[in-house]
Amino acid sequence: MYDHVKRLFDIPRHQQKSYPKKDAFTAKINGEWKPTSIDTMLSEAMQVSKALLNLGIGKGDKIGLISNNRPEWISMDCGILQVGAVDVPIYPTISAEDYKYIFNDAELKYCFVSDIELFEKVNSIKDQVPSLKGVYSFDHLDGVEHWTAFLKAAEGKEDAEVEAIMDSIDENDLATLIYTSGTTGVPKGVMLSHKNLVSNSLACIERLPVDSNAKSLSFLPVCHVYERMLIYLYMITGVSVYFAESMETIGDNLREVKPEVFTAVPRLLEKVYDKIVAKGADLTGVKKALFFWALSLGEKYEPYGANGAWYEFQLKIARKIIFSKWQEALGGNVLAVASGSAALSPRLARVFLAAGVPVMEGYGLTETSPVASVNAEHNKGLMIGTVGRVIDGVEVKIAKDGEILIKGPNVMQGYYKQPEKTKEVLSEDGWFSTGDIGKFVGDGFLKITDRKKEIFKTSGGKYIAPQIMENKFKESRFIEQIMVIGEGQKHPGAFVVPNYEFVEDWCERKGIPFKSKAEASKNEKLIVRIKKEIDELNQGFGNWEQIKKFELVDSTWSVETKEMTPTLKLKRKFIMEKYKDLFQKIYG
Repeated sequence: MYDHVKRLFDIPRHQQKSYPKKDAFTAKINGEWKPTSIDTMLSEAMQVSKALLNLGIGKGDKIGLISNNRPEWISMDCGILQVGAVDVPIYPTISAEDYKYIFNDAELKYCFVSDIELFEKVNSIKDQVPSLKGVYSFDHLDGVEHWTAFLKAAEGKEDAEVEAIMDSIDENDLATLIYTSGTTGVPKGVMLSHKNLVSNSLACIERLPVDSNAKSLSFLPVCHVYERMLIYLYMITGVSVYFAESMETIGDNLREVKPEVFTAVPRLLEKVYDKIVAKGADLTGVKKALFFWALSLGEKYEPYGANGAWYEFQLKIARKIIFSKWQEALGGNVLAVASGSAALSPRLARVFLAAGVPVMEGYGLTETSPVASVNAEHNKGLMIGTVGRVIDGVEVKIAKDGEILIKGPNVMQGYYKQPEKTKEVLSEDGWFSTGDIGKFVGDGFLKITDRKKEIFKTSGGKYIAPQIMENKFKESRFIEQIMVIGEGQKHPGAFVVPNYEFVEDWCERKGIPFKSKAEASKNEKLIVRIKKEIDELNQGFGNWEQIKKFELVDSTWSVETKEMTPTLKLKRKFIMEKYKDLFQKIYG
């Protein structure tokens, strides 16, 4: 059925033939959802290809895309690939300094941005990028060439010329360069071929529990390989893609679009959960008792009726009177939420699954296009606390030291212009070293236990796996973010970012004035209360792993303030440097 789908631009053509949808891609413009058909997208992509040829762009030339998720992104991506050029999607949130490095490393010829803020960032470094010939924008901006002006450059070129180039493009040709921010050092350009991404999209079809009647809501950045591969997967299977307006409007957009499927990162699911629980805490009397009864029932959830008939009977009642409202908040139609990019707390997975919101955790890296394994409800393919079974066509093995190694058609070609760095992670016979530690459990389920580089030893020679611990401590409603520290020290400690939204409510209930985060972080009553939470959660760990001392941080960590990578992983080195004084308070 998919033999003709070899290169990325074959995907929309497959969709056009099999699912000629009027709402292939839909965006909200001036308060109204406006659909773009697959026909329109392909004719726009053809314009893009012809314009690029007229501007002298050929095979291997690099074009930058810095934008929010929108239909124009899809047309640009397809149009760039059709002439053998390479697109370089760049995170909107990274610094101008990183832009300068990426633009020069990739030798970008043209760049497309979505809004004024991004244009200004590019404009500030434009003169330091000799290869850059022009910048266009998707929004109408004063003094910036609109992308429709770029499309006008297509005049005089014939479709046949583009088609001849398309015929010459091989599935092993480079399609895209994705720069991974990494938690250390300069960004590395991951080289992914058409085959890398196409093979991954095709292998994931059988894990997607929806068909061409479904809608998806797209809000994770499409510059991230995870969301991008899923958009290709949606196109292959005929799922309509609706682009959320922004991260702030996700709640409203879910209720408007009522999608069957969307992707999320654990951080987002944690926020959704916290909001729901905060609402539950505001209830009174019987309603409140029922809410927390349903919640505690959800925390014991096991799939496939493993808890027995009495549990399933109670769950049915909980779903009817409590959890149905959770489903409504997500639009009421959700059949799958694909969670990736970081570890999902098993407790969170249990509660959402119990609520009838099928959160399916998967695993992969930019270097593996990205999916290596993912949970799916059918074929008993779901096991909480794991990242599912390995997808077809991909091999995973565990090295002697516990590191996860991956081999398959999804493994990158290497790091751009960095043969030495490539050799460090890619063996002669094609095994990619992930840097993650894991094991197989149950019936072929992969379980990630930590990042190899992040595991550290205390002065007593005991190993500490910080990620597992951090996930556990974030189960507390008081704790939004946490970093476990203590390499070479007597015991682990932690920097803790309180969940200030929840803390403000808590202070109000306790009659404690809440003037600012800085003041709250020094409040003795709050410190004592968070210590109680940490002491309780410590019980799940060995004596040597327990957090003995912690310090509260007075601001939330984010990509903008540089404590997190664009994929929301902690930049541990940066955080250690930033909170040197707190480290001294803990260890003296």
